[in-house]
Amino acid sequence: MPILPILIVVLRLSLVEDAKHLDGFTLPSLPSEHLIRYLNTFPKLKQQLPTNLTAKGTISSACWGHERDCTPAGRFQTPQCPGEHTGWARSKEAQVRTFYNQADFGYIQEQLSQLTPQCVPTYLGDSSLECTHYLRFCRGRNLLFDFRDLVQREERIRYHMDVLGPGQLLGHCNLNRTRLAGEMEHIGSALQSWGPELRNFDVLPHPVLESGLCDVVVNTPTFIMKIDATYNMYHHFCDFFNLYASLFVNQSHPAAFNTDVQILIWETYPYDSPFRDTFKAFSQRPVWTLSDVEGKRVCFKNVVLPLLPRMIFGLFYNTPIVRGCSNSGLFRAFSEFILHRLQIPYKPPQQRIRITYLSRRTKYRQVLNEDELLAPLEANDKYAVQRVSYERLSFTNQLAITRNTDILIGMHGAGLTHLLFLPNWACIFELYNCEDPNCYKDLARLRGVRYRTWEQRELVYPQDEGHHPEGGAHAKFTNYSFDVKEFVHLVDKAAKEILSHKEFPRETSENPSTTQHNEL
Repeated sequence: MPILPILIVVLRLSLVEDAKHLDGFTLPSLPSEHLIRYLNTFPKLKQQLPTNLTAKGTISSACWGHERDCTPAGRFQTPQCPGEHTGWARSKEAQVRTFYNQADFGYIQEQLSQLTPQCVPTYLGDSSLECTHYLRFCRGRNLLFDFRDLVQREERIRYHMDVLGPGQLLGHCNLNRTRLAGEMEHIGSALQSWGPELRNFDVLPHPVLESGLCDVVVNTPTFIMKIDATYNMYHHFCDFFNLYASLFVNQSHPAAFNTDVQILIWETYPYDSPFRDTFKAFSQRPVWTLSDVEGKRVCFKNVVLPLLPRMIFGLFYNTPIVRGCSNSGLFRAFSEFILHRLQIPYKPPQQRIRITYLSRRTKYRQVLNEDELLAPLEANDKYAVQRVSYERLSFTNQLAITRNTDILIGMHGAGLTHLLFLPNWACIFELYNCEDPNCYKDLARLRGVRYRTWEQRELVYPQDEGHHPEGGAHAKFTNYSFDVKEFVHLVDKAAKEILSHKEFPRETSENPSTTQHNEL
């Protein structure tokens, strides 16, 4: 066993025991490799730990990748860019660097380098505001948000760009109005920038907390989120992923990964989502919406306006990925963080490849002959097959299945976002992409798992041409049957790739259970 994993285990056990001695500060709950890098980010905190553990060379050099002094050898993960770079970058090094800056911790480094003061305090109790370019990410202190007018709004608020009016966002600091106005280019929609809100920023003549204007003072650090969706997993995880990435941009204090924070969703609709448990990875407090603060002037001592789900050239949804590269360490870190915080159990693979087939219960994109497709796999001793309908399960139970799956099979749809939480060696088999070829292929590249989809168009049989609700034929609005032999062939190819993966565990069970087919 390599020395680094052993050191990580020893360090983790020691940190759990010694956390109570860190001047009253409790270490955040993080996976071991994350915790090591967290401690290296805050050397004063690290100095309070036993030197015989933290002085190890491989541990002391471990970094995320956004740090200026982080070496490629110390990074959390290095992208993979095999094959030719010609046509996509000037050199192999440039190709790797481009991917790293587009979709990995290089993006975080870029945001950190862009952080610029917009409103500067004079005294300790004054307000402050700093933002990255185009107001994609901002954070401030002692700011007043005036929500009194919201009680007069007849319509529910979602994706609105007029939640605040002039002078309804206030601070006592030296505002650089020219600089702030120069960052307003990306306000084409509510989810691209914080410009629609910050264009209303104005200055109070007296310190906010002494002004007598605050109806409510929020002492808890607060993340205000403009979210993309609640019931579509792909789009809601754009929100969660960008919230996670924002933790690194905001990582100026050891409390950066603490869960004693408040989440405020920038809409008046009650927050309800089948994925709501994911917020527990970030906050131990109930989620607020604007309905919880409407009619009040709310003063936030510490507030973060995180990265947004639909930024131009942003993360996850609008990520421009250079050809030929995969395996973003930032996406892998997000996966591990969520699984760890939600305490999703992990079971090592046994002798058989674990196949999970996602059975759709929707009107469209059902597989009409799924029993025929699965029968040969169920009869094969190499495979352990389960067919599931995730909409019938809690989200944490869904994750428990996904985390312990080697091949995840399903039709094009938001449920394939589960590929984020597959093991590193796993394969996502998008049975048919319904003429949307890049969505989950790109997400698989970012996460670093294998991707397969149907290859022989003449061996897939649509029920009809598909009928879009707004008219015209559309591949996403019909059901399908597939050639059984070709399906098994593609699954076998995926299984061979998994078995050859360098991270696939080689240990097997001495007494594997018999092949079974589970329906959930």
